[in-house]
Amino acid sequence: MKQLNTHIEINAAASKVWKILTDFDSYPQWNPFIRFVRGEVKKGARLEVQLQPPGGNPMTFRPTVLVAEPERELRWLGRLLLPGIFDGEHCFQIESRDRDRIRFIHSEVFSGLLVPFLANSLDTKTKSGFEKMNQALKARAES
Repeated sequence: MKQLNTHIEINAAASKVWKILTDFDSYPQWNPFIRFVRGEVKKGARLEVQLQPPGGNPMTFRPTVLVAEPERELRWLGRLLLPGIFDGEHCFQIESRDRDRIRFIHSEVFSGLLVPFLANSLDTKTKSGFEKMNQALKARAES
């Protein structure tokens, strides 16, 4: 198992950050890491997601939404081929600091047979993608 954790402080209300995060149609305009998402923000929904880590190739997968709690958390579980090969539980959390300030936590827990072979890429390219997305979300929410 491998875990990536990133976070950023954003000077915006939780409602504004949630609206940007769940407006999947606008992702191509601002999100440098998750290039597109199709589907509903609803527990049990199946999404189509395309990621492109910096310096990496695009990867499309179909995760299932595990949690969709407005203004608090969006979490999905994606798999490569079959369970146990390469699974990723991707999580976005919004922690309110005050009325117009939040902490955005962007994390993922990876498990499966391929994780040891991909650990270096996860620590570099994937983590960099998380951080670039966090910065882009902050810029969009604070503008």
